[in-house]
Amino acid sequence: MGKFERQISEGVTKYYWYPGEKVDWIRGVLTVLGGGLLFVLIYVVTKNSLLAAVVSGTAVQAVVGAYLGRRDAAGLSEFHDPATERREAVVDGTRAAWRGTLQGLLCAGSAMLVLNMPHAGFLADWVLPFVPSIVGALAHSGGMLWERLAQEVSSSDAMAAAEPGAEAPTKELEAA
Repeated sequence: MGKFERQISEGVTKYYWYPGEKVDWIRGVLTVLGGGLLFVLIYVVTKNSLLAAVVSGTAVQAVVGAYLGRRDAAGLSEFHDPATERREAVVDGTRAAWRGTLQGLLCAGSAMLVLNMPHAGFLADWVLPFVPSIVGALAHSGGMLWERLAQEVSSSDAMAAAEPGAEAPTKELEAA
């Protein structure tokens, strides 16, 4: 949870709370601005707003999906036990709900962007609006997988460092 502090007068401070962290909001704004610049660049090159909307929406969904997938996987590994640490579990759950809401709104927004471009035909009406969301979902799964693999590699490295004699039988077999 982030907060803004505003000094109203001497001894009086007003706090504004917002979901997420400031770094996450900055990354989100930069991602959306990058998608807007990509839209403009593709539109200038191709003069096709439908293609520009699909490609830029897909790029933004891929970046956001991978990032949120990594955050979800990290959140799952640090999830508190609801029976013993109720307050922390509620905080973890609200963060996950916020990430899910954000990704759902982004999927709906990218589909609306694609549908509102001048177009005609079955492909433009029924297939292309789903492309950014599908790529975002695949990127989310890829981000979760990437984070889980990183966690498993770091945990296996820690186990190998903790048990230096565990490799001795293998070295003895290789020497024979």
